[in-house]
Amino acid sequence: MEILITGGAGFIGSHILAQLQGRRDMDVVVFDNLSSGSKEHVPAGMELVEGDVCDEAAVDALFADHHFDAVIHLAAQTMVPTSVEQPVLDCQINLEGVLHVLEACRIHGTGHILFSSSAAVYGDNLHIPLKETERLVPTSPYGITKMTTEHYLRVYHELYGMDATVFRFANVYGERQGEKGEGGVVSIFCKLLSQRQGITVFGDGNQTRDFVYAGDIAQAIIRALPLKGCHTMNVSTGQETSINDLIRSFEKAVGYTVPVQYTAPRTGDILRSVLSNETLKRDLGFVPAMDLEEGIRRTYDWYRSQWTK
Repeated sequence: MEILITGGAGFIGSHILAQLQGRRDMDVVVFDNLSSGSKEHVPAGMELVEGDVCDEAAVDALFADHHFDAVIHLAAQTMVPTSVEQPVLDCQINLEGVLHVLEACRIHGTGHILFSSSAAVYGDNLHIPLKETERLVPTSPYGITKMTTEHYLRVYHELYGMDATVFRFANVYGERQGEKGEGGVVSIFCKLLSQRQGITVFGDGNQTRDFVYAGDIAQAIIRALPLKGCHTMNVSTGQETSINDLIRSFEKAVGYTVPVQYTAPRTGDILRSVLSNETLKRDLGFVPAMDLEEGIRRTYDWYRSQWTK
């Protein structure tokens, strides 16, 4: 099977590549502009093509040079605050970019696209744990682009018979997140604590998230490669964790009481979020297994090792 991973040199991509390394049944090509990814994440034996999904000609040329059986589409603008501040940029990357990929899949006969969506599509919905059947009311431009892409995948499945799998990720964390950018809350805390600095919390810290380890995300995506049809599934632990509880996990990892400054909440942030993983369990026979304290310890140890190099 020949697989294309857009944005594959980035955070989640690096975990997928690590799990695919050495598999003789998988021929992997990575397409990445390296704005947030790194060449070092791409193992020997895997092809790295530098390019941008916003470059329609480059995407088409890539597909013309290969015969991909599936595309894992990870390339994206991933930050909610950036989408609020620069909605046009967010749209260009997250919608125009994915359309270039979808059109290349259609024209060149790629059978399956797997898409990294987000819990942001649900908006500030308190019917938790959130199931895939909930009404989608995103509260940020980022969430809107993810929701819209899901509709594009459904339509391409209906019009052209393309297999489409949508993964709505909970809050992903793990080693290598945010190396070249802000990253998520876990990576931000890791960077600050690795430098023995205090942390800032937007809001009172009682806002909740469903933190899922990137290695579990990678495993779910790989398991879904043989799927046929059109599927949408949350990838989550199903466990609601407050930011204050997250800080306590960090305190166990670092071995001291973390100094915390609380400030005003950010526009577009969701108060509570936890996702049901029943569809994931049913369709893939899989539930993320990484314990949060162990995952935080691994992630923090990796960041600390980078800081002390």
